Amino acid sequence: MSSLLVLAIVIAIGVVAFFIGRQRAAAHDNGAVKPHSRAHYHGWWAFLLAVLPAVLLLAVWTIGSSFYLDRHIRAALPERTADSKVASEALDVSLVKSLAKGLRKLDADTALPATFAELQPPLAAKGVALASDTQDYMIPIAVEANAVQSRLGLFGAVITLALSIAGAFYALRQIAPRARARNNVEKLMLWGLLAASTIAILTTVGIVLSMLFQTITFFESVSPMGFFFGTVWDPRFAAAGSGGSQGQFGLIPLLAGTLYIALVALVVAVPVGLMSAVYMAEYASPRVRSVVKPALELLAGIPTIVYGIFAVVTLGPFLRDLSAALTGGSPFIQGQSIFTAGLVMGIMLIPVVSSLSDDIITAVPRAMRDGSLGLGATRSETIKRVILPAALPGIVGAILLTASRAIGETMIVVLAAGVAANLTVNPFEAMTTITVKIVNQLTGDLEFNSPQTLVAFALGLTLFVLTLVMNIVALYIVRKYREQYE
Repeated sequence: MSSLLVLAIVIAIGVVAFFIGRQRAAAHDNGAVKPHSRAHYHGWWAFLLAVLPAVLLLAVWTIGSSFYLDRHIRAALPERTADSKVASEALDVSLVKSLAKGLRKLDADTALPATFAELQPPLAAKGVALASDTQDYMIPIAVEANAVQSRLGLFGAVITLALSIAGAFYALRQIAPRARARNNVEKLMLWGLLAASTIAILTTVGIVLSMLFQTITFFESVSPMGFFFGTVWDPRFAAAGSGGSQGQFGLIPLLAGTLYIALVALVVAVPVGLMSAVYMAEYASPRVRSVVKPALELLAGIPTIVYGIFAVVTLGPFLRDLSAALTGGSPFIQGQSIFTAGLVMGIMLIPVVSSLSDDIITAVPRAMRDGSLGLGATRSETIKRVILPAALPGIVGAILLTASRAIGETMIVVLAAGVAANLTVNPFEAMTTITVKIVNQLTGDLEFNSPQTLVAFALGLTLFVLTLVMNIVALYIVRKYREQYE
C-alpha cells in the first residue's frame, strides 16, 4: 500500500473524527454545565489526535523502510571484485531499485526471464527505460526487494491506520463539558508554530555546517592565506609525481569582481528606483499609481536567465558595436563586460529598490508632511528636507538588502560578464564573481574530495558571511533609527 494512499485514509479518518467530535460536543451543551471549550475545538482535537501521530509514524516508517531496503539489497549483492562491471556498490543499489520499480509496473502473471536482455521488451512496452549497466544477477534481487518493500509497506500501513483510529477514539472518549479541548488545541498549535519558526534556524545552521566541514577539508590542502589574499585564480592541481606546479586559489579576483559588478548594478538601480518610489509615493495620482507600481514590479517576476540572454544577445553586442563606431576602430567595450552585467543587473534590481523605498516613504507620518507644507515649504522642499531624511534609515537598509541580492546573482554574470577571473579596474573588461566559480567548480567530472571541488564550499562560506554581514548591518540601521521619526 502506497504512502500517499495511507496518508489520504488517515486524513479521511481525521475528518470523520472532527465531525463526530463536534457533534458530540454540541450534544453535551445542554445548559446544565457550562462548557469549557466550544464544540469545534473538540472536533479539531479529535482531528489532530487522529492525524498527527499517524503522520509522524508514517514518515518515520517510510524513512526507516528505505534504509532497511538499501541494507537488504547490499547484503544480497554479490561480493565485489576488480572485474565488476558496475563501478560502485551505491550504483549497484540504485540500479536494483530502478529495476524493482520497473518490475512493479509489469502484470502479476508476467513470467520473468533470467536475463535482462529478455526483460527489456516487456519493460519497454510499459514505458520503463533502464540503464544499460543493469546486470542479470539483479533480477532476483529486485524481485526479492519488491517483496520486502510490499511487506514493509503493508505492515506500516496497518500500524499507521491503527494508530490513527486509536487516536480518534481516545479523543472522542475525552469529550465532556469541562474538557479543556481549547487549551490542548492551542498548545499543540503553539508547538507547531515554534517548530515552523525553528526550521529556518535549523536550515541555516545545517547550511553553515555543511559548508564549514568541507571548507576545513579544503584548507587541509590549500593555505588559508593563499586563498584569502591570493590574487591569481588558477584552480589546477598537479598530479602526484608529475612535477607540475600546484594550482592557485586566490579569492581576491573573484571578490573584486563580485563587489565591482554589484556596485555598478547599484549605481544603476538606486537612483532610478528611488526616484520612481518618490514619484509614486508623493506625486502620482491613485489611478496612475495603481498602474505604474504593478507594471514596475512586473520586472521582478522575470527570470534572471531572461535578463542574461538579453545582455548577451542584445545589449552586449550593441555596446560593443557602439564603442567601435565611436572610436572608428576596435571597440573599447567587450561583448562580455562588467558594465554590461552591472547595467542589466541594475535593471533587474530597480523593482526591489523601488518597492522597498516606496513602502518606507509612505510609512512616514502624514503629520510631518502637513507640518512642512503648513510652514510654507513647497512639495519638493518637503520631500528633500523632511520626508527623505525621515525615511533615510529604511532606504539605506533597502539598499543594503538589494546589494546582498546583487552579490548572489549568477546567471546574468555568467552570460554578461563571462567566467574569466581577472583583476582589473576597467569596467569595460570581463570579470567574474564568486557565484559563477561555485557553479563551475561543482560541475564536471572531478572527484568530490579534490581541492578543485572543495574550493566551492570555501567560496560559498565566504559569500554567506559577506551577505550575512550586509543583512545584519541593514537590519541594525533600520532598527536603530526607525523610532527617531515616529
